[in-house]
Amino acid sequence: MQNEQVKATTSALDRKGPNGENVLLEVRDLKQYFPVKKTKLREEQRYVRANDGITIDIYEGETFGLVGESGCGKSTFGRTLLQLYPQTHGDVIYHKDGHAIDLKRLPKEEMRVLRKDLQLIFQDPYSSLNPRMTVGQIIGEGLTSHKLYKRGDPAMRDYIFKVMEECGLDTYMFGRYPHQFSGGQRQRIGIARSLALQPRFVVCDEAVSALDVSIQSQILNLLSDLKEKQKLTYLFITHDLSVVKYISDRIGVMYLGNMVELAPTEELFDHTAHPYTEALLSAIPVVDENDKRERILLEGDIPSPVNPPKGCKFHTRCRYCQQKCTEEVPEWLEVGPHHYVACHYPLHGTPAVQK
Repeated sequence: MQNEQVKATTSALDRKGPNGENVLLEVRDLKQYFPVKKTKLREEQRYVRANDGITIDIYEGETFGLVGESGCGKSTFGRTLLQLYPQTHGDVIYHKDGHAIDLKRLPKEEMRVLRKDLQLIFQDPYSSLNPRMTVGQIIGEGLTSHKLYKRGDPAMRDYIFKVMEECGLDTYMFGRYPHQFSGGQRQRIGIARSLALQPRFVVCDEAVSALDVSIQSQILNLLSDLKEKQKLTYLFITHDLSVVKYISDRIGVMYLGNMVELAPTEELFDHTAHPYTEALLSAIPVVDENDKRERILLEGDIPSPVNPPKGCKFHTRCRYCQQKCTEEVPEWLEVGPHHYVACHYPLHGTPAVQK
């Protein structure tokens, strides 16, 4: 196993992103299964396959958008990368200062130290903030936990003021409580809490989905500005394709625990290769009455992640389904520069290289 890790991390030094970026996170055959409660004495143990063998690279300084229907495993994937869930199988390799760190095998205390590099912005700005803590205490909690400052240190107060201003918060809000703010302001507080630790990688889990459209644009612009200033890398999880098109450099499409397509943003929208992605893009509302694009309706419900269909998991809802799709699992193939798809009959490009 050790030799395999050396091989994987050595090859990561040679792999570059679409614009020559270095690999920040290597994800190899990641699986996250949750046991289903038994209802009978001798019943065989079943599992919810939330993530079922995902292999991708996330590059330094990019915003990696992750889209898919509700329940497809997006949030689970983000939290598993951060080791908030102990992964069932696979490797998550974090590259820092020339070292390749296998997060799964890190002792608890070492992982705790590393957490300031790997942060999370929560979906709900209302329930993710402690109502008994002031804004200053919320932002400063991580700073004292990681022993960057001592509690009550005037220098910490000055630093928190600086972080608040960068996140669009006035310093007079320092002593106020979460219930005194709007949803957009609360989300700014959550962003300030995460970025105060100066992380390298941030998981934005539906970070704007609970906000009004006008507030969404403000938060997206804030995230983009902070990314440029602090050289951040984002995993941006959402179900809104318009949002992900605006903010992302690359987009991954998930279906029932698997990545089905991955490409740079413009490439994905202009040369869609997977039927599921095609259906998702057709659902984007348009304001041009002359736009006569076909609206593709997926029939049926998403299959159960406890008992997924054989072959391609999407074949039960795919309008291009062939016999091969019901029997064989499609391979992860490159159909264009940095454009990968898991489909026997891709809509665009010619399968060339197995990743």
